[in-house]
Amino acid sequence: MNVYDLPTLNACLNVLSATLLIRGYLLIHRGEREAHRKTMLAALFCSGLFLCSYLVYHFFVGSVPYPHHDWTRPIYFAVLIPHVILAALVVPFIILIVLRALKGDFAGHRRLARWVWPVWIYVSISGVVVYLMLYQL
Repeated sequence: MNVYDLPTLNACLNVLSATLLIRGYLLIHRGEREAHRKTMLAALFCSGLFLCSYLVYHFFVGSVPYPHHDWTRPIYFAVLIPHVILAALVVPFIILIVLRALKGDFAGHRRLARWVWPVWIYVSISGVVVYLMLYQL
């Protein structure tokens, strides 16, 4: 594996994160707290691995311009711009909801997770869309 393989790894980590986030959501709604906890920690781990891999890739490769100058370009930026903004904004909130859960503040965790989870799932899925448009079109 070399640095140019990292975008594919990143997309796989985003798919795995999204899958775990959906599983965690379903588990907590079924009342399976321990399975939810383990699943969400796994999602956090995958997202953390993604972030490390993403930073390494862009440290070595730099910015990658969108190569197409056709009708897909505005769609790409319509996905990319909110993805980047929300990805940057959601990180401290993810840390906060994890800390609340680990401290046993489940009411605070639940209140915040209702806002953070949809953003986290959007960032994971839109990250895959960005990858597909940038590297697979």
